[in-house]
Parts: sequence; C-alpha cells; structure tokens
Amino acid sequence: MPRIQSFRDLEVWALAMDLVDDVIKAGRLMPREEFDLRRQMIRAAISIPSNVAEGWKRKGRRAAYQNHVSIAMGSHAELETQLEVCFRNEFLRRADSKTTELLLMRVRLMLDRLHDSLY
Repeated sequence: MPRIQSFRDLEVWALAMDLVDDVIKAGRLMPREEFDLRRQMIRAAISIPSNVAEGWKRKGRRAAYQNHVSIAMGSHAELETQLEVCFRNEFLRRADSKTTELLLMRVRLMLDRLHDSLY
C-alpha cells in the first residue's frame, strides 16, 4: 500500500469531494425559493472533506484528528437529513439522486472506519 503523503491521498477525502460535486449539481435542480436549504446543504457537504483534511494535518495530535473526523461525521448526518427533507418535500427526486445517496453511504462507512481506527 502506498504511503499517504497528503490528505489528498485519503480515499475518504476524494469520495467526499465527489459528494460535494454531486450536492452542488443536485442543488441546481432545486426550486429557486429553496436557496437557503441549498446553501446549507452545500456548506454541510464541503465541511466533510474540509474536516478530514484539517484533521489529517493535525495527525500528530490524535485527539485533534479524532475531533475533526467526528465533526465531519456530524456534517455528514446534517447533509443526510437535509437530503431527506428535499425528498419528502419533493425539492429533489430520489430517483435522480441515487449516485449522491450511494456516495453518502460510502463516505459514512469510511468516516466510521477512520474514526474507529483513531482510538
């Protein structure tokens, strides 16, 4: 396995960046009047790879790394909830969001594993 030189080498970071791209694209499909929800979703999505990156940079302090991964997990739960609000209120169609939901699930599993590995 190649040595990780940067947070950019972390698969969870790369997948979370793909998730950001998907959320931005999904936001473009939402009604204009849902601008605030769209902005909140994008902020939550961006928070996930941002906290993974910041935590990796603080890897010398294991507790700080754990904390940042934990924050990323919280942002993930926030985004998952916001997407569910969109589906329930028909701002987005679940059928159009399958890729996003799969990425969301993969990122959650990877964050869980990363968090567990830091204990």
